[in-house]
Amino acid sequence: MSADNSKLLELIETTLDNNKAENIVTIDLKGKTSLANYMVIASGTSNRHVAALADKVKYELKQQGYTANSEGEEKANWVLIDAFDVIVHIFCPEVRDFYNLEKMWNTAAELRKN
Repeated sequence: MSADNSKLLELIETTLDNNKAENIVTIDLKGKTSLANYMVIASGTSNRHVAALADKVKYELKQQGYTANSEGEEKANWVLIDAFDVIVHIFCPEVRDFYNLEKMWNTAAELRKN
């Protein structure tokens, strides 16, 4: 992992953890897809918490000079943040259970729990 990828991933994981995201999972995508090197999946406790987590991650990324695009803030039951080398999914628990991205990607990548 490049130093920049490592710093980006650590920034995202730390920001989520510091802001009380639940069940943070990092999936290593290297060699599995060209979409990104990592996918981080986390849950908020409510739509408001999901929106706040997404805002905080985007703020910290911007503060550190990273570019990111996002979508899903309107409903805030699933917010996607594309930081290019790292894709972040922040869910309400019931939406996360329904889509079960960990299971989908588990066959293609190793899970790393934080």
